[in-house]
Amino acid sequence: MVGIGADGWQALPATTRAELETCDVLLGGPRQLDLVPDGPYEKRGWPSPLLPALDDVLAELEGRRVVVLASGDPLLSGIGGTLVRRLGADAVRIVPAVSSVTLARARLGWTAEETDVVSAVGRDGRRVLRALAPGRRVLVLSSDADTPAALARLLTEHGFGASTMTALENLGAADERRVDGTARTWDHEVAPLNVVAITCAGEAYSLVGGLPDEAFEHDGQLTKRDLRASALARLAPTPGQLLWDVGAGAGSVAVEWCRVHPANRAIAVESRPERAERIARNAGTLGVPDVRVVTGRAPDVLADLDTPDAVFVGGGVAGEGVLTTCWQALRPGGRLVAHGVTLEAEQALAARYAAHGGELTRISVERAAPLGGLTGWTPARAVTQWSATKPDEQ
Repeated sequence: MVGIGADGWQALPATTRAELETCDVLLGGPRQLDLVPDGPYEKRGWPSPLLPALDDVLAELEGRRVVVLASGDPLLSGIGGTLVRRLGADAVRIVPAVSSVTLARARLGWTAEETDVVSAVGRDGRRVLRALAPGRRVLVLSSDADTPAALARLLTEHGFGASTMTALENLGAADERRVDGTARTWDHEVAPLNVVAITCAGEAYSLVGGLPDEAFEHDGQLTKRDLRASALARLAPTPGQLLWDVGAGAGSVAVEWCRVHPANRAIAVESRPERAERIARNAGTLGVPDVRVVTGRAPDVLADLDTPDAVFVGGGVAGEGVLTTCWQALRPGGRLVAHGVTLEAEQALAARYAAHGGELTRISVERAAPLGGLTGWTPARAVTQWSATKPDEQ
């Protein structure tokens, strides 16, 4: 797999050009293939959509010498990672070029440690919302010429209209160009090949668990802030892990789990379609649009889901088989947290505590509120919380 920049064929090292000239098939997108002169090899474009047809393409080319062209660094949000996962690292040799991220940082004088990178290539652009913070620098890999304007609207809608934006077009090519502006006033036309640099100006939510309740759209079925923070502390999210949020309501636990780290994944299970739609909206608004929402009743819909590293049961703990199914599905070493407010739910959690140990806690929260002309405490309904770690099989 060979990375090629916008500066094209002549910028490739001589050894790389020699290798390309000895391949049987040259695979790539139209833009990459156009940068390479015709030769003894067969030029073949990727099918569209790519992923459903990828295995058939690879099977057809088995035994032939194949070079795949990719933009810049093939392992930076590109086809490289997909092929390595499909074929194994030993079967793919990567020859990278300078990535668009490296070129963009060089043009701007931004260091790697102070720059967040978000890809909008084949992904939901709302992922950038998670990275927004006052003064933070963000590079967005654009999908096409429309991405900068879409980002500008998104930033403005979420209170970051004063952020400065720089579109870097055709990085490394002879017609490279830089366009500057602010999100609120952005009205520039930009070339399809571009990277957008954002210097954030605005107020953002913290990535620490326990967002204000008003951050979420809900109908009252919401794990409230203090209880959510307690649950997340015991769920202990770590990068790349998967959470089931069962009886998700507004999806607040799933959303906050994914906000902890961009590699985190969550499946929100909710039986009511209108709430499931609300979960998807909350996830997009808070910068984690990849939260998967499954509409259906637990435990029936849990059977075919990927094995979770953690499970939160926020509703239906007294339902037949819900806790049993979740505990059995949990990987060894995984964490389960469940909340209950009814006597029946409390009994179910107490039984699990007796069977599996862990921690059984009763949480009462009181908030100050007007009382006549003075101030008094208003108690919320007490919640019983059971949390446990599934023993390692060894």
